[in-house]
Amino acid sequence: MKSLRTPDDRFLNLPGYAFAPHYLQVADGEGGELRMHYLDEGERDAPIVLLLHGEPTWSYLYRKMIPPLSAAGFRVVAPDLIGFGKSDKPLERADYTYARHVGWLWSCIEQLKLRDVTLFCQDWGSLLGLRIVAEHPDVFARVAVGNGGLPTGDQQMPAAFQAWRTFSQETPVFDIGMIVGGGCKSSPSPEIIAAYNAPFPDDTYKAGARVFPALVPAEPNDPAAPANRAAWQVLMQWNKPFLTTFSDKDPITRGGELVFQKLVPGTAGQPHVTIQDAGHFLQEDKGEELADALIAFLRAK
Repeated sequence: MKSLRTPDDRFLNLPGYAFAPHYLQVADGEGGELRMHYLDEGERDAPIVLLLHGEPTWSYLYRKMIPPLSAAGFRVVAPDLIGFGKSDKPLERADYTYARHVGWLWSCIEQLKLRDVTLFCQDWGSLLGLRIVAEHPDVFARVAVGNGGLPTGDQQMPAAFQAWRTFSQETPVFDIGMIVGGGCKSSPSPEIIAAYNAPFPDDTYKAGARVFPALVPAEPNDPAAPANRAAWQVLMQWNKPFLTTFSDKDPITRGGELVFQKLVPGTAGQPHVTIQDAGHFLQEDKGEELADALIAFLRAK
């Protein structure tokens, strides 16, 4: 599998992102390996919080949340999915599949020997993270979801998602920083927009970001639909703590917390929050507030 690696100098002096890089190798599925980047902050023996980003962001999205979480006594691990951030970027859209992304992420968790994990996931972080929770439930102690879901293709997708999917596949210009900015209620500065663009020097680096919307199961016969239906069967028996932290201004996922609260037993009695005045990328809009909600959830008995 042919891949690209973003030059390190693209990541120099990014605002708010003074974290040490860490790397591991994952099998690419074709006999080779890909380098995967992750952040690892806090004491090694502290309770683990795993933060999973989605489309088309990277671990930079969590820069406001990592310091308060680690200061509160937690070890915070935030990987860059393959195709994003400082991780390697396979060149062809066909190199990326839902199953491969699940395998790459699980390899990261397994290599780091993460156990008793509290997961926070958003966007594609939820599509991947919830699948792994269902397939390896003993690894996870708690789950929190914000602006994410686990679609099976059996439900009508929101019009906003359909429009986004069409745009992502057809637009000649795929400006990732502007996409992230457009998914926020706040107005990120030009420096922040540039940081979201940093992993992608040109369009050849964007195959993974381009293809992700097309991999969301939106039809019942989608290749990932059976595995996601099986995952829901596990989640509907999940009795461990499960928190929803959706924002109020996301046209794609707004109201999705009600599905989890209805179907997942572990949501009962949890301190669910609605993050006010935040868009799809609630970590960018209200990262500190979201971190506070996670800390309260982690400390609850």
